[in-house]
Amino acid sequence: MPFPGGLWWLLCCRRGFTLLRRDYGEAEREADGEAEEEEEASFELRAHGDQGSLEVSLSQPTRSSSGSERSLLVAEEMRSLIVDKGPGPVEDEPEALVKGWLQREMRGCMKTPWIRPRKYWFVLTPDSLDYYSSNEKGARRLGSLVLTSLCSVLWPDKQLYKETGYWSVTVFGRKHCYRLYTEHLNEAVRWVCAVQKVIDSKAPVQTPTQLLMRDVEEHRDSPEVLEQIYRCNPILRYTSGPLYAPLLPFPYGSLDQSAPGPRSYTTLRDEAVKLFNSLQQLESERDPVPLMQGVLQTCLDLPPLVDEIYCQLVKQTTEPPAPGGQGDLHYWQLLTCMSCTFLPSPPVLRFLRFHLDRTENRFPASEMAKYACFIREALGKTKGRECVPSLEEILVLMQRQEMICTVHCPGAPACSVAISSHTTAEEVAQELVSRLGLSQSPNLFALYEQSRRREQPVGSATLLADVLTRFENLAGEDREQDPPCRLCFKHYGFLDTDNVPRDSLEFALLFEQAHEMVLRGYVPTSEETLQTLAALRLQSLNSDFSTHAPFPRLEELFPPHVLHARLPPLPHRPPKCRGARLRAGLLAGGLWGQALAKQRAERDQRLRGRLREEGASTMAAIVEKWKLLQGMGRPEAMAAYVALVREWPGFGSTLFDVDLQASPVGAGPQRLWLGIGAKAVSLYKPGEPEPLDSFCYGRISSFGASDSSTFRLSVEDRDLLFETSQVDEIAQLLKTYLASAGAQRLPRPQEPPTSAPTLEPTVLPQGLCPAPGPWPPVGSSHS
Repeated sequence: MPFPGGLWWLLCCRRGFTLLRRDYGEAEREADGEAEEEEEASFELRAHGDQGSLEVSLSQPTRSSSGSERSLLVAEEMRSLIVDKGPGPVEDEPEALVKGWLQREMRGCMKTPWIRPRKYWFVLTPDSLDYYSSNEKGARRLGSLVLTSLCSVLWPDKQLYKETGYWSVTVFGRKHCYRLYTEHLNEAVRWVCAVQKVIDSKAPVQTPTQLLMRDVEEHRDSPEVLEQIYRCNPILRYTSGPLYAPLLPFPYGSLDQSAPGPRSYTTLRDEAVKLFNSLQQLESERDPVPLMQGVLQTCLDLPPLVDEIYCQLVKQTTEPPAPGGQGDLHYWQLLTCMSCTFLPSPPVLRFLRFHLDRTENRFPASEMAKYACFIREALGKTKGRECVPSLEEILVLMQRQEMICTVHCPGAPACSVAISSHTTAEEVAQELVSRLGLSQSPNLFALYEQSRRREQPVGSATLLADVLTRFENLAGEDREQDPPCRLCFKHYGFLDTDNVPRDSLEFALLFEQAHEMVLRGYVPTSEETLQTLAALRLQSLNSDFSTHAPFPRLEELFPPHVLHARLPPLPHRPPKCRGARLRAGLLAGGLWGQALAKQRAERDQRLRGRLREEGASTMAAIVEKWKLLQGMGRPEAMAAYVALVREWPGFGSTLFDVDLQASPVGAGPQRLWLGIGAKAVSLYKPGEPEPLDSFCYGRISSFGASDSSTFRLSVEDRDLLFETSQVDEIAQLLKTYLASAGAQRLPRPQEPPTSAPTLEPTVLPQGLCPAPGPWPPVGSSHS
């Protein structure tokens, strides 16, 4: 039988005006949501300044089967947080900080502009944000949001104002979120600042887990008291049930939780609960490695969750039902990976170390004790990671072993090096220098990340485990490359290239790097000399000419850009007017478009044919020169190759492609080579053998990065700005040369200025520095 309209109105008003309900008619829906969160109340305490020892016994929360009991618990918990003020007069509020009319979002009405948001009278007190039906005396309070140190407030969103015409003020509470709107920015800012000031004035919230961690630390020398704490507080022990609230306090709302990349996350509190569910899945997983990597990735994306996962793992490895079983060991293995990736905060670190000691004492010589010992040693070395461990690294960590890293050496066999999660590139480079007998060399060596697209040095403090993880990720993205990336051991800086013994391994490395410079076009010389160098390369690889000798590809012997330069340039068409472009665009989709595509395909085919012809003629010339080298041994061919390359004055310098901002008016940046050597820094026009200008380190007053893509070099009273994507590599190489050479006046890298330095009008061919001296002989560096 349907209820009369008046009775329906009475029921709706009764439920709609219930204390702490979000809006009219939403009480029933929110009661269900609050029932889902009733267990959260047992995990969360509010600090009132009393930091005495915890004297209460906390039990693991369990769900109640009675809906009325759940509602009763929620109501009691709400009354414990809020002092009921009753329907007193609004104007008689003695503690009101800010008052005013604000519009509150009603069931997504901001997304439906034909429903106007409702206006309420809001009052901010030192403890809560209340709203009333009006500002008249005796108006009834419709709702209240308790403010604690975990609450958060969002600043007005300009984009939302453009879409709706309202400035938003969003306040996040433990169970509720108030989205308030006003038409005036000053009013929105006033409310945000006032709410934030109240939040900042609140005492920090501490959870029972934090209080128990403090008690454990205070009584760590009293075994009886510790056993009593663990026995009376199931929250510290293993549980097979779900977790309904985090073990540590997290701010409410979605502040600072946008992770980079395609991953999307909810609030920190929700993610903490989800991660505990993922941890429980480890117990039954046959292959837990992908799940472990997912947990580690979440911690990397959301750093505040690191301490939470440590506490959850300590909880699940404390008094498990089957110590040393498969599920228990999976927890310990994930804890091992965590210890090699993240360092917890000091309180959690102390609690974790106590847990490791307790496990070793209770289960000596067990697998858990071995993992505990490994974790303790790892925590002393971990400093933070850029990437989560790779699948291979997780597998070896599960076995408490080291990884085998393969490093390629040009002109020498590849080397296998055992590394851990804490091994840096500098440590591996030093080991290879010692293993390959290069300790007496004055030159500098380093590891490089090498791929078909680019090559860059690995920072000395970079963890090789992070580099291998990047290789694994790139291999998954680009499966066509085989291998996509690899580590290579090469010269980093040349301090002396004249006294390298020809029969040494270092000379072979020097020869290989000189050949790389030639192929990249960083050795400006004649085409005849390039053909001679290619013939010497063949002689060093295959000895004397033979029709049965293996022939490398032409691009492995001769610079490809030289062949492309022989091709006729594409016809340059003058820019069309707007009407011509429009007609061409309309015709492109019809028969004319098909004809143009056919013409382009035919032209590309002719260019490819011409390129093959040029390549064949070049290879024939190289073979003829190769035949003239009959009887020359491999060492002699290598020495002759290096001698020809050394004739270029810039040999030994590391070359970087840069764009110099040369003229402040009327001219764009000019593409140059920036050569950094052991004794000087030089500027070259690409393809020109002589430098446009060069200056020794004594004339450099400072250098540094103006921004992520601009390198600043101050030469005496002039600032040179270079646009490049290798700012860090240039700065690091300059520091290395200055430290190695021990310059008398060390240029100091400076902080980026607030405004970009201006350049004086300069014409490049006349020199960048006044009265440049002659080019000094440089015996350094590479490209």
